Amino acid sequence: MVGVMDWKSASPLIPWGTIVLFGVGISLGTALLQTQAAAWLADLVVRWFGLNHLGAFAILAVIAAFLVVIHLGFASATALASSMIPIVIAIMQKVETPALSVLGMTLLLQFVVSFGFILPVNSPQGMVAYGTETFAARDFVRTGLVLTALAYALMLAFAATYWRWLGYV
Repeated sequence: MVGVMDWKSASPLIPWGTIVLFGVGISLGTALLQTQAAAWLADLVVRWFGLNHLGAFAILAVIAAFLVVIHLGFASATALASSMIPIVIAIMQKVETPALSVLGMTLLLQFVVSFGFILPVNSPQGMVAYGTETFAARDFVRTGLVLTALAYALMLAFAATYWRWLGYV
């Protein structure tokens, strides 16, 4: 014991919700990989979306749109990333598109995980802003839809040009 602070003093200062969120997310991602559930889900997604018949750009566009929509059900990009990135990796490994960069596509799709602009509860920043009670949820949605559409369009523009030149797509 160093004697700087005791448990009783330190415990209220620790953000337990954040620690639990990270722990659950990491555990979920690990469980998805170890139980082969990520591979099973990847098979379903590849078949359902017909990804084997698409090029790398189209795969990026489809999976990115899917991640934007699925983010509506997550209150945290961290939780979404820790649960979906193992599945994204498995999807990229299952797709039979020639010269597809699994690492590059995964890195790019991680950007999309942060596109939580539609609902106030999709990001901590949104919840803090909404907590000020200076605007209604529908205002947040109206602005968030435009921002999400712009972010998606910019991601596709970068994927078609700059990221393709770097070899990510």
